[in-house]
Amino acid sequence: MSLTSFEFVIFVGAAVAGYYLIPKRFQWVWLLAFSYIYYAAASLKILFFLLFSTATTYLAGLLMDRIKEKQADREQRIKQKRRVVAAALVLNFGMLAVVKYTNFAIENINALLGSHLSFQTIILPLGISFYTFQSMGYLLDVYWEKVEAERNPFRFALFVSFFPQILQGPIGRFNRLAHQLYESHDFDWGRMERAFILILWGFFKKMVIADNAAGFVDEVFGNYGSYGGAAIVVAVLGYSVQLYGDFSGGMDVVRGIAELFGISLDENFRRPYFAVSITDFWHRWHITLGTWMKDYVFYPLSLSKMMGRFSKAAKKRFGKSIGRTLPICLANIIVFLLVGVWHGADWKFILYGLYNGLIIAFSGLMMQNYRKWKNLCHINEKAPLWKGFQIARTFLLVNISWYFDRAAGVGEAFDMMRITLTSFRLSDFWNGSLMLESVDLVALRFVIVGFGCILLFLVSLLQERGVKIREAITGRHVLIKYAVYLFLIFVLPALGQPPSAGGGFIYAQF
Repeated sequence: MSLTSFEFVIFVGAAVAGYYLIPKRFQWVWLLAFSYIYYAAASLKILFFLLFSTATTYLAGLLMDRIKEKQADREQRIKQKRRVVAAALVLNFGMLAVVKYTNFAIENINALLGSHLSFQTIILPLGISFYTFQSMGYLLDVYWEKVEAERNPFRFALFVSFFPQILQGPIGRFNRLAHQLYESHDFDWGRMERAFILILWGFFKKMVIADNAAGFVDEVFGNYGSYGGAAIVVAVLGYSVQLYGDFSGGMDVVRGIAELFGISLDENFRRPYFAVSITDFWHRWHITLGTWMKDYVFYPLSLSKMMGRFSKAAKKRFGKSIGRTLPICLANIIVFLLVGVWHGADWKFILYGLYNGLIIAFSGLMMQNYRKWKNLCHINEKAPLWKGFQIARTFLLVNISWYFDRAAGVGEAFDMMRITLTSFRLSDFWNGSLMLESVDLVALRFVIVGFGCILLFLVSLLQERGVKIREAITGRHVLIKYAVYLFLIFVLPALGQPPSAGGGFIYAQF
């Protein structure tokens, strides 16, 4: 049931109507029922994986709470809890690894050893990466005693399975999300209006911008050998637009639907193409994945005894400054390696992660040199021209990473880079070489995507300056705000691609 389908609109309408009609004490039960109906509608077979993750995490959380209550000795308590959390992590991440990476492992074993192991037919359960990370984050929070374990199994099941977010996030935290799911909520027309605007804006980004860009992107990436460097550059830029419109649009729809129930999900995008560095980009792009990695991988790793020993050795060898920085750089590389692996079972995603990690690590090592160079050149870091340069530089680096993210494989990504560098001609932009006969109405799609990008840029610019767009619209005269609603409603079928043509959301496959 795609988020852009008519069936999903009816499903959400029924869920919202019933939510406010039933007694408030049963609202969370209603959400749980609809969440499982939604997930089971995709396939009853994959329901097992969701139930397995929910049950093992719930039981591990209860067991750790019981250990905390009964074991007085601190060292023994930590040891016992560590065994429980380790077992649950192995079970859940092991299940994720089996369904997501088995064939990738077989492929590489065959290539390395010359063996002929057969590939397995494994159904990748929808949203398994998202709900696994969410439930494991809860488990680690219980282990570190940041939250109390949830004792009601059905309430915990709702936390893991809340239907708007289960397929593509955002990755929620128990201390911020759970109480909202279990609390009762009154109907609030103002909140419903703000949610409606966010949903429409999400559909606009997905159907008008992302899905119109997809045709050109798919054609060039699928047949890149037939095109010159200019077409490839436009396709990479088109993918930059497509991916952002698709993923952030999906997040807007998800967050808007959650707001219909009075629930605020974590923000997952904060205008990433205004970022001034790759580090800043990852503070703005897929924010909940980045913060999950920071809290549950980066900090434990960088503060570990192993990193402490590495830091001491590095200080002796390279001096205090570099010795302090190297462990952080190594931790960042490991984190982004995992980010790449999270994105998919393919070497291109591993290189995608390493590319980002190495840039961040290099920037950390060069930080003092950057400061010296800026002082020598008398650069005013607050000057608009300098900030514009930083944004353009970061955008270029991000778009280089999209070669790995979107190309069919590592070889294809490097081949497309080679063509970009060796056959790029500015004349291709005005001699008609970019107009592809195999993509219907490609010129019109360029115009539509361009219009969508201009509108997206203006809205993002206002938001970057602190303007709260939804509040500004709902606070206007009734004629003005309903004109905005009608514009968004009518522009979707007029300019957007229908769900059957646009396909599903890209990140739902992860």
